[in-house]
Amino acid sequence: MRGHRQRPLLALSLLVAWVAPRPVAAQSWDGAAVRSLVARAIARRSAALADTGLSDFEARAHGFVFFLGQIGDGLSEPPRLIKTDQLELEVYWRAPNQSRQRIIGWRDRRDLPTDINYHRDHLGIVLNNFTDRIRLGEGDEVRDVPHPLAPSGPELYEYALVDSLTIRLPDRAIRVYEVRVRPRDFRLPRLVGSLFVDVALGELVRLTFNVTRSAYLDPQLEDIAVAIENSLWAGRFWLPLRQEIEIRRRATWLDFPARGIIRGRWEIDSYRVNRGLDSALFRGGPEIVVAPPAVRAGYPWRDSLAAELRGVARPSRLQDFAAVRAEATAIAMGHVLTGLRRAQIGGSAISDFVHVNRVEGLALGAGATVRAGDEASELRLHVGSATATELVTGGAALTVRRGPWTWRLGATRAVRDLGDGPVVSRVMNSLLAQEFGLDYGDYYLATGGGAGVTRAVRGRTELRLEAGYEKIDSLTVAARWSRGEYARANPAVDEGEWVYARFGLRRQTHSFATEREFSGRVEVEGGAGPADYLRVFGAGRWQVPAGGGWLVLRASGGAASRNLPRHRGLVLGGRGTLLGEPFRGLAGRSMAWSSVEWGLPAAVPEIPLGSFAGTGRKLTVAPFVAVGWVGGSLAGFPGRPSRGVHPALGIGLGWLHDLVRVDVGYGVRSGRLGGALDVGRALWEIL
Repeated sequence: MRGHRQRPLLALSLLVAWVAPRPVAAQSWDGAAVRSLVARAIARRSAALADTGLSDFEARAHGFVFFLGQIGDGLSEPPRLIKTDQLELEVYWRAPNQSRQRIIGWRDRRDLPTDINYHRDHLGIVLNNFTDRIRLGEGDEVRDVPHPLAPSGPELYEYALVDSLTIRLPDRAIRVYEVRVRPRDFRLPRLVGSLFVDVALGELVRLTFNVTRSAYLDPQLEDIAVAIENSLWAGRFWLPLRQEIEIRRRATWLDFPARGIIRGRWEIDSYRVNRGLDSALFRGGPEIVVAPPAVRAGYPWRDSLAAELRGVARPSRLQDFAAVRAEATAIAMGHVLTGLRRAQIGGSAISDFVHVNRVEGLALGAGATVRAGDEASELRLHVGSATATELVTGGAALTVRRGPWTWRLGATRAVRDLGDGPVVSRVMNSLLAQEFGLDYGDYYLATGGGAGVTRAVRGRTELRLEAGYEKIDSLTVAARWSRGEYARANPAVDEGEWVYARFGLRRQTHSFATEREFSGRVEVEGGAGPADYLRVFGAGRWQVPAGGGWLVLRASGGAASRNLPRHRGLVLGGRGTLLGEPFRGLAGRSMAWSSVEWGLPAAVPEIPLGSFAGTGRKLTVAPFVAVGWVGGSLAGFPGRPSRGVHPALGIGLGWLHDLVRVDVGYGVRSGRLGGALDVGRALWEIL
């Protein structure tokens, strides 16, 4: 049971209250002081733990294994949860180094179809801070990486003192030194990271690390990051307290903004030491075993899996692996710490390779990515060609990251859509345009270049400043759909050359399991050209739990000066904004729009989709209300300002784990019904 847990005398995760940091004078790699400390740590690790008076222990480990998917340009948004496994383990250890872990509680939940199977060692904890040869994924992911505190460590690694911590207890003060570790030869399978060592005893208190490129055995591995924390139990024994691992995978031949992530998180407590454990516990079989189904089914969980997940998935409860990777990258000083290829075929969405619209017809494209070994610099190239015209598009973008700063320099020739956000996925739009003659886009050609800088603020928020030059040209309908000509013309824009500057603030969502969240962006833009203009735009999304479901409030608005060019106009109506109103029938220099949606899960029969997946047992029913207003005429644009507020009422249905969405809406002012079928909005960016 988890109701009464033994508390450690010292928990490293609570050091904020008890630790007073004291800087250590900067020292060179392999200085005399750090060599002496590492030698004591190696000697301590090599000695039998029984020498400390510890002959055996039993404990309980409580853990989660998450499988997540992360998509979108730059892979900057938090990943989406695909599968959750919650486990409860009995842990047994006996000197000198015998161990057994038994899974006595195991439950899982699938949020999206998946057939993933985990390696057995992802379902348990690490004892004794790894063996002298580190293995992950049962040796299929990483194998035989020498431990920096193995007897051979000083021959293979360099060490440097960084800082010291003083932990003050009622009866003593404990000094802990941070030691950075890097390989002597980065071409070999090695570890890169930080050790925290108890100066008096030479015990390892904390370990965080990545590994070098040659350590990865699976070609799909992007990187692996590990964090292990120990605590002082009974005032005598440094034993495991908290462990986390993050394994990130991407495609081997294609640079595409989609990533799979396995993340394990464990807490260990309820230690009972020197109980005289029977040697029979450790005889034969694998180290991690699974109790019979009847035992696992009867485990008394404290709360529902959804509630437990919400508690553990808060960002404050999870290891910041971005910081772990950043520190390892700094230690590596330009050496490769990723399994990704340096050069790949690339694209930011499926439609970068093939799409259809009424101004290009069938358009084909290709791209490539070339990155530096430390991934701090990246060059992306793209070229595309339309089949209905002689139009050629393309671009190049160089990105350089330095800590929280990201610098970008680029040039582009691209077909762009009017509006400040997508109203349909590009894949669905291609299908509708080709087969039904319905193209939900209004296009213009932009040619130019620019530079920008982004500053990350507290992880979730970023500031962006960019400036550049653009030449704007109109495009006309040049293609035919499968049964004839397109009925809707493509609106003309104000042609000319503009110099522009933009300043933006963007806030991301919290985490992969957050029910309450706010995200959004605000942007101020100014341009000088045939007509100078100033434009402000903002959009936000707020979600909160409500009545067994959730409320989602979306809002956007903007305003611009009188000389606003048509390609920067503010538009509303129809699909994506006011379903039931004419598509982009409202246009002008100022705009306000908002919608409220109440998502309610309803139980439905599941349709099997093979041995590993199904359509899901829930259908999301989402009634919604939207209102919009547009003011300030935009000369020459088909849309017009609204006369008063335009409301729309409707209902949406999400199916197949919300990967498919159907909406029906009624425009109160127009008196018309409108409908929309698409994939889930979360996937639009890569489609």
